[in-house]
Amino acid sequence: GKVKEKLANMVMFDKATYDKMLKEIPKAKLITPSVVSERLKVNGSVARVAIRHLEEKGLIMHVGEKHHAQMIYTRNVGGADD
Repeated sequence: GKVKEKLANMVMFDKATYDKMLKEIPKAKLITPSVVSERLKVNGSVARVAIRHLEEKGLIMHVGEKHHAQMIYTRNVGGADD
């Protein structure tokens, strides 16, 4: 079959990637683990932790019903927070 290109994604944040995450991810309209993983070249579990971290800081907010498997977030728009 076809040879799939191996993704050499990082398994931990270094300082540069962490800063990039804080700066870029909250600006995106759609934030999912796959988007974070793709943008920052980190693996999926790191992306999930990053999303939880940003939510705790109040930089991003959840969309729709909360579900453990499909984490869909968006940037925080407006002051009103439920």
